[in-house]
Amino acid sequence: MRVVVAPDCFTGTLTARQAAAAMAEGWAAHAPGDDLDLVPMSDGGPGFVDSLSGSLPGRALATTVAGPHGDPVPATVLLVEAEDDPSGLTSAYLESAQACGAHLVPPGRRDPATATSVGVGELLQVAVEEGAQRVVVGLGGSVTVDGGAGLLGALGVHADGVRTDQGPRGLAGLAVDGLRGLRAAREVLAGVDLVVASDVDVPLLGRHGAVHGFARQKGATPEQLPGLEAAMTAWASALVRAAGDAGAPDPGRLVALPGAGAAGGLGFALLALGARRLPGVQAVADAVGLAGRLDGADLLLTGEGSFDWQSLRGKVVAGVAHVAQAVAVPVVVVAGQVAVGRRELAVAGVEAAYAVATGEQEVAESLAAPARTLAARTARVARTWHR
Repeated sequence: MRVVVAPDCFTGTLTARQAAAAMAEGWAAHAPGDDLDLVPMSDGGPGFVDSLSGSLPGRALATTVAGPHGDPVPATVLLVEAEDDPSGLTSAYLESAQACGAHLVPPGRRDPATATSVGVGELLQVAVEEGAQRVVVGLGGSVTVDGGAGLLGALGVHADGVRTDQGPRGLAGLAVDGLRGLRAAREVLAGVDLVVASDVDVPLLGRHGAVHGFARQKGATPEQLPGLEAAMTAWASALVRAAGDAGAPDPGRLVALPGAGAAGGLGFALLALGARRLPGVQAVADAVGLAGRLDGADLLLTGEGSFDWQSLRGKVVAGVAHVAQAVAVPVVVVAGQVAVGRRELAVAGVEAAYAVATGEQEVAESLAAPARTLAARTARVARTWHR
């Protein structure tokens, strides 16, 4: 039997590569003769580069960039030569969370009013300097809501009388014609296929945008939200004006484009630079050739920490199930916890879903030894699905 093992990370406990290894170990314990193909997945958020490095023959470039509060943090750009990349281009894959992820700031110290995305711009610079013809930026898990002001500042975009490297707190005072340098930044990237990979398809502003939709989970208080939205609105007006002056087609639509609000508005800044957006899981599936690796497979085994309604809206499980459906390969989910009904499973193209932990004691055990408990649960699943 041939099984493709393609899980997401189990947030807070296992990376996607660790989860894939644990699931493969469990399956092999019951069916040691099966052919197991491990394909760690990501939706663009934390673990994006690590997942890809497990499947692509790339060169990892270690670097140091500015963190969300200016302190240096380590980061990696994965460079894949043209002959090894499905796009046929020399591609660079980078992860915004490595530079401005929430995991870089302790919960009690998170304040999106002062967090910056400068480091993401520095990562983009590294990729371009290395000669990448295609740059895929994974978005997700950020602690920022600066609309990508820091990113653009690192690429030479200047704001009159306002600092763009200290979060959104000063952006509310930005004049609509107060940005300089966007044309030059776009020209540097003119020959690069710039791709935004995100699971979030929200616009920049409004009730479901970068601020009102996500800022509170990044540490913002309710009292901060109006000021943050005002800053984002001022920034949006200025960047749309600058994009128009720089020759961007139909710049007014940038604010409402799906994904503009991703990662605290990083999507908006990248779209203003000329990027196109792909759902994060699609970008990863394309990069690792998931469809081809499912050719001749008998089963796709996937999973994540919590399989719930959000999993069906652009996350890894739904994405890989969609790919598997197209080639008639059944899909089974093994997740830390499962909160999806049978009807929802059928709609998503999933045959069955199994929880690693169901009661308080099992949850505690799985948190204490996540790889071991995931392997044990997968071994039990193999008893049902192996043939």
